[in-house]
Amino acid sequence: MNPGFSLEGRVALVTGGARGIGRAIAAELARLGAQVVIADPGVSIGGGERDAALVEDTARAVGGVAFAQDIALPGAAQAAVGLAVERFGAIDIVVNNAAILRDAFIFKAQREDWERVIQTNLTGAFAVLAAATPWMREAAKQGRAPGRIVNIVSTAGLYGNIAQSAYAAAKAGLVGLTRTTAMDLARSGIHCNAVAPFAATRVTESIQPANAAQATYKARALNVPAGYVARLVGWLCAPACDATGQIFGVRGREVFLFSQPRPIARVVTPALDEVTPEVLDQLISLEMRERYTDLTTDLEAFNTEPLL
Repeated sequence: MNPGFSLEGRVALVTGGARGIGRAIAAELARLGAQVVIADPGVSIGGGERDAALVEDTARAVGGVAFAQDIALPGAAQAAVGLAVERFGAIDIVVNNAAILRDAFIFKAQREDWERVIQTNLTGAFAVLAAATPWMREAAKQGRAPGRIVNIVSTAGLYGNIAQSAYAAAKAGLVGLTRTTAMDLARSGIHCNAVAPFAATRVTESIQPANAAQATYKARALNVPAGYVARLVGWLCAPACDATGQIFGVRGREVFLFSQPRPIARVVTPALDEVTPEVLDQLISLEMRERYTDLTTDLEAFNTEPLL
């Protein structure tokens, strides 16, 4: 293997690594030579019903170490990073994959569910990065190959999806965290990217189709193996990979690079004392209406046959 794409001697922390995409990623990083810490409390997709034995079993299967605590709880991220450093002597790679799902229409959503999803899917990722990046920066200063960070996001955070206000908001927030982290660490040579995966997961299984198109989407998605996502993450974690601050998608053999929000149109309004709703309507609605983004959901946007 080209040394630039080997992870031999590297140490990785994968959150949500006991099942599905997380497990596939942990196995791929180990296959490439990394020592892996799997941080996962073994909870259900809704965040309950813990199964610590599952985490231990996964860690043994990939030759790694288990950290069966909720990474979003105070002090847990520091403990997970500390375990990696104590056991393997470093922390080079962080993959933030931990996520739960509590769907509800916005007019039925409960604040408790919102806060739990944000805590796990976004605050937990922040906590891991806040704990790991000081070690990674110092290691880079001492001459160690700069680290790599991959945040697992979702097209729901880019397009939106019906009844997923908490999940979509958390994943959109993770995109912003990715960009800022990439900027904060640029001088250290540490790269941070986001990946929106398409694969058979508990999230996919939980989809309740509202129409025939969504039923077709679910059937297609359940045929996509997680290994393709893992291979892309492995590449992003390689020392030779120069991408940073980017949003990738992967669906089977297809790899997408997503655009990121930038102004696409501009008008100039009159001075403040001359601005009226009628003027704004003339300048904005009439001039920009044809460039408005429609309300296509992510399920609709990617409801085509995947390449496997």
